[in-house]
Amino acid sequence: MAGATIRDVAKRAGVGVGTVSRVLNNHPAVSPATRELVEAAIAELNYSPNPSARRLSSGKSYTIGIVLPFFTQPSFVERLQGVVAALEDTPYDVIIYNVETVDRRNQYLRELPQRRHLDGLLIVSLPLSDEEGERIARSGLPTVLIDSEHPALSRVVIDDVYGGRLATRHLLELGHRDIAYVSDMLGSPFGFVAGKYRLEGYKQALTEAGIPFRPEFHGAAVWHGMREARETAAQLLRLSPRPTAIFASSDVQAVGVMQAAQDAGLQVPRDLSVIGYDDIYLAEYLHLTTVHQPLFTSGVEGVELLLEVLQQPDAPPRRVELDVRLVPRQTTAPLVPSHRSLEEVITPD
Repeated sequence: MAGATIRDVAKRAGVGVGTVSRVLNNHPAVSPATRELVEAAIAELNYSPNPSARRLSSGKSYTIGIVLPFFTQPSFVERLQGVVAALEDTPYDVIIYNVETVDRRNQYLRELPQRRHLDGLLIVSLPLSDEEGERIARSGLPTVLIDSEHPALSRVVIDDVYGGRLATRHLLELGHRDIAYVSDMLGSPFGFVAGKYRLEGYKQALTEAGIPFRPEFHGAAVWHGMREARETAAQLLRLSPRPTAIFASSDVQAVGVMQAAQDAGLQVPRDLSVIGYDDIYLAEYLHLTTVHQPLFTSGVEGVELLLEVLQQPDAPPRRVELDVRLVPRQTTAPLVPSHRSLEEVITPD
């Protein structure tokens, strides 16, 4: 029936309008037999509830907020795609709050938990202070963190220290010893910590191999981008001795490193091995060796965790850790000794 109303459904099922409303809102106080009758009537009449009416009747907004920085960056786009996919078969809409400045970050984290037009909140890649995390937890708004930690809130995380070790060990196993690391500036005003943790993993792998950390081999770009990474890598490649391999803290930065190698007349991987981090869609296209973190899956897991919190708001916070793995492709290769080194090897004493 075109334009069927909730009263039409109630009449067809032989129940009251209130019972239809309870079925639509998945209320437990409906017997299975009655629920089946109502659902059959809904299907027969092709009834679609008015979203505004549904919101009013349930007292819920059916809206999830997601706060994330620089959402046009590839890694954030992939996380967001996971969030949207996971919400597709739910009654929830999503509002994106893009963070481009520290002031906007602080405003959202301060004000959004107090707004009652949201049923839940996802916060992506923005570390919280102790005070911020506790305040959000006290607000009563179901909130889940993706790619950041706070013990007062449920969260989906990965081990970036381990990921940094994984990348550096791969280069060490290929025979490289002069390994540089390119990241953003540490101490970001947004509080980003992934680059710092990956640096820690890089240092740990060097220590395990008996290689001292060389501060001049850490190139900190002023901003996260290909151009900045290209400039930073160019400086590293002018060192003597120069690195034979570079671990970039993201795939975007790894592309900048490869551009710098080309500028310097070096071939990847013959003259310089390059490994990235994230495994964004571009990495496969460029045959980039990288550390895969499940960006899309983290968005899906974040939504599923938030739906759990919505159902059981008093349950203790839960921590979900996702695995990272090495994806070897064509930008890393065994270290080829220089011609001089080869002569030393083959020249008899």
